Amino acid sequence: MPYRHLIPVSREPLSLLSVERAISELRRGRAVAVTGGDGQGALMMAAEAATAERLVELTVRAGGAARVALTARRASVLGLLPAALRIVVVTPPAPLSLETVRAIADPLAALPVAAAEECTITEVEPHALEAAALQLTKTARLLPAAVIADIAGADAEDLAAWAMRHDLLAVDAGDVFQYLATTARALKRVAEARVPLAGAEDALIAAFRPLDGGFEHYVIKLGDPQVDAPVLTRVHSACFTGDLLGSLRCDCGDQLRGAITAITEAGGGLILYLAQEGRGIGLVNKLRAYALQDQGFDTLDANEQLGFEADERVYLPAAQMLRAIGVTRVRLMTNNPDKVAALTRLGITVTERVPHTFPTNRHNEHYIRTKLARGGHLD
Repeated sequence: MPYRHLIPVSREPLSLLSVERAISELRRGRAVAVTGGDGQGALMMAAEAATAERLVELTVRAGGAARVALTARRASVLGLLPAALRIVVVTPPAPLSLETVRAIADPLAALPVAAAEECTITEVEPHALEAAALQLTKTARLLPAAVIADIAGADAEDLAAWAMRHDLLAVDAGDVFQYLATTARALKRVAEARVPLAGAEDALIAAFRPLDGGFEHYVIKLGDPQVDAPVLTRVHSACFTGDLLGSLRCDCGDQLRGAITAITEAGGGLILYLAQEGRGIGLVNKLRAYALQDQGFDTLDANEQLGFEADERVYLPAAQMLRAIGVTRVRLMTNNPDKVAALTRLGITVTERVPHTFPTNRHNEHYIRTKLARGGHLD
């Protein structure tokens, strides 16, 4: 079934704006206040932006001791607990140091994690403030780890007023959790033009943008697809290195160009180009994953070393764009059964999975084998 409205449509612009501003603050290295429906609040910043001075400032402003929130994937890598889809809080016995933050959050920091063995490890509920803080770091395409401290003090009863006095942005945890669904629902077509492509001169590109002005997604229409029949469709996640630079580490560029050729030869179809670089972790984190792969980790383990799931993509934007152009049935070009299942859950009928494979090279052979053996991909 298509996803339901999670917040009132009238509140969407404010909800999107508050989260987008919080993301911008985190990427600039600033702290933001995260508030819950129970009147609680916490001050948080992205772990990768932490400095010794910022740690001191965060704890002084909040009035409580700082701790580190991270995914259980990352905690499992550190040997702190078995892997699970939960949020973990690491609380040190003494004031949190920059070295401890970096050791816990960044597998490329090459720092010992011995200090973490003396820390208290706590699992929190999936809708806790710590979970919202982590979701913000992921949405900001930063490392999935946050430094967080509860806001305490007699002057913090009104959290919005407290944040304003301290020149801080405040964001509601509920808005954070609903952000991805809200941005997808708020996608609007903002531009389209004919763009002749090599091997596909009859091509039209339409850009869809959420209300908050965030990342655009694109529909590339090739030829003359008939929307009253299942449309040959490729859902393609953006890959700067593969699509634009011709990287040999993945097969993304081959898949994109191959889809253009195959759809054109079939008489018409669609490519949905989603702004979800690196399976949803962003280009910078993908480069970090590549560095870990150079150390011997495969593509899935590298993502989990960073604290991400093996695949962080969501397909809400794809389903929304298909419905916006009147397409509800597709013949999906993919080797990934998860894409078929995701679109089906979102109300798009997948009448056929069309295999989409290409020859490997010595740089991506291990990557392709890993997707087949561990990622559930099909030949």
